[in-house]
Amino acid sequence: MTNTLTKILKWTVLFAIVFALSLPSILQALGLHPEYHGPTYQLPGKRALVITTSHGVLNIPGETGGEPTGVMASEMTHPYYGFTDAGMQVDIASIKGGQIPVDPQTLGRVVKSPEDDRYLADPILQAKVNNSLLIDDIDFTDYDAIFLSGGWGAAYDLGYSEVLAEKISAAYYAETPIIGSVCHGALGLINALDKDGNKLIAGRRMTGVTDKQIKQLGIEVTPQHPEAELRKAGAIFEAETRLIDFFATHVVVDDERRFVTGQNQNSGHETAHRMMAIIAALD
Repeated sequence: MTNTLTKILKWTVLFAIVFALSLPSILQALGLHPEYHGPTYQLPGKRALVITTSHGVLNIPGETGGEPTGVMASEMTHPYYGFTDAGMQVDIASIKGGQIPVDPQTLGRVVKSPEDDRYLADPILQAKVNNSLLIDDIDFTDYDAIFLSGGWGAAYDLGYSEVLAEKISAAYYAETPIIGSVCHGALGLINALDKDGNKLIAGRRMTGVTDKQIKQLGIEVTPQHPEAELRKAGAIFEAETRLIDFFATHVVVDDERRFVTGQNQNSGHETAHRMMAIIAALD
C-alpha cells in the first residue's frame, strides 16, 4: 500500500511539473498572444508614438492601496517592436511622463510573450519606459501613427485626460496620424471631440476589451470599462466572443481608415500592422 501511494505521489508531482512547464504553450494554443502571420511593411522615415498609462495601483477609486498594475507589457511591446522592425522611429510617452508602471503580473512566465522577453533584454526600450515623454510636451501631428496601449492602469487615467483628448482631436484633424488602440487604450478616445463639440468617435466602428472579459477576470473595480464607455460615446462596438473572452481577438478599422482598434491583449500585433498597412498605402 505504501509503495502504491508513493508511486501515485511521484506521478502526481511529475504531472504537475510537466503541466506547469507546458502552460505557456497551452495558453498560446488557446489564443493568448497569437503569432502574427500577416503582411509586413518597411516604413523608414516614418514615426510612431506609443502612449501608456501612468497609473500603477489596482485600487478602488479614491483609495491609495492596492495591487501593483500599469500597462500590460505586451500591449506596449507588441506595437513597439512591430513599428521598430518596420524601420519606424518610435517614441514612448505617458500621461504624466517619467517612469511607466508595467504590470508585473504581465511579465510572469506564464503570460509573457517573446516581445516581452525582448523588452527585458533591451536597454533602449527600457530607457524609454523609465523616462517616458510627457504627452503635454508632444505634438501628435509630428507622427504617422499614434498607438494607445492598455492594461488595467489605463482605466484610471486615459479616459480622464483632457490633454490626451484634445491631442487626439488635433491629430485627427491634421489628417496625418493613423490613430490606434488596444484593449483599455480605447478609453483615450472617448472624450475627443469634433469641430462641432460632438464625440469624435460617435458612429465609428470600434472595439476594446469586452465587459464579459472584465467580469470573467473578476476585476470590475476599475472606474472605466472600454465596451461600456465606447458605447456611451456613440461608437458602434463590435468584438469577438468565446467561452472565455481572454482568448478572443478582433481588430476593427473604421470606415474612414483613421482609427484602428484592437479588442484585447491578443490584438496588439495585428492592430499595429493594420495601421502600417494604411500608412504604406498613403505613400
